[in-house]
Amino acid sequence: MNRTYLGEFEEIVLLSVAVMQGQAYGVVLMHEIVEQTGRSVKLNQVHSALQRLEEKGMVESEVGGATAERGGRRKRLYTVTAYGQRTLQQIQDVRNSFWLKLTNPPKPAIGS
Repeated sequence: MNRTYLGEFEEIVLLSVAVMQGQAYGVVLMHEIVEQTGRSVKLNQVHSALQRLEEKGMVESEVGGATAERGGRRKRLYTVTAYGQRTLQQIQDVRNSFWLKLTNPPKPAIGS
């Protein structure tokens, strides 16, 4: 299996971007991560993870339109790339494999 490995926080950020389906930006990602994990997260941590994920080619961003709620400032919106999707699938496959082994441990060979 040849892939780029992610830290736990990067994985959570990547998952959050995927869940938001094109509507992901720093503040909403921060709130989603806090809500889902219950851990304290700062906006600069989210932005740093997004930058690393973008450098790895797992997310891409574009500047959205200006909004009144942000005083006319534009949001940088993030989406998961095909490579990011493949990485998430590989992570899920590895975790599922371990969970399956945990819930269905191998039976000892007869005569051992």
